[in-house]
Amino acid sequence: MWWQYLLVFAGAFLFDVVPIPFPPAFSIMVPLQILFGLNTWLVIVIGVAGSIIGRFVLTLYIPLLADKIFKPEKNKEVQFLGNKMSEKGWKSQLIIVAYSLLPLPTTPLFLAGGMARIKPIQIIPAFFVGKFISDSVAVHLGKFASKNFDGIINASLSWKSIASLVLGLLLICALLFIDWFSLLEKKKFKLNFKIWK
Repeated sequence: MWWQYLLVFAGAFLFDVVPIPFPPAFSIMVPLQILFGLNTWLVIVIGVAGSIIGRFVLTLYIPLLADKIFKPEKNKEVQFLGNKMSEKGWKSQLIIVAYSLLPLPTTPLFLAGGMARIKPIQIIPAFFVGKFISDSVAVHLGKFASKNFDGIINASLSWKSIASLVLGLLLICALLFIDWFSLLEKKKFKLNFKIWK
């Protein structure tokens, strides 16, 4: 029985360690909870732990990956953006909690944090709060949803899920292609597509 909870952990970890907008981790937690009849609260705790560790690992390796694929100017620009975010103090923590509660991919948040070399401790606690709340709601609703399985399959291919994926990709593009120095310092919107090494 313990291996089923290990699957929950591994699934949540894998969904949240990749640097592209994947479906939220609860989309693997809910089916495993239903399939194996697992304890709902254990699934939430173990799944959120997997997500947190996945996001933590993402913030650790993304600076190395960014150094290899992006020009130094782009990395400095995102670090500048991260420093601006860090200056906000509790307001930035509140934004992270609110963002984590929304049905949006949190990958752009962690890509920005990792590339900006923001310490994970500045992102993870607020993410944990939002993630625990949103995953708790999702997993508890999973039992109801299991009775409407066809509706869930259709919903996963709905305009909302596609719009969420597109929005996540747009946020990553904004992070990468907006000239943040120009926008934040000179209040001038400028795009830069020459970011690759």
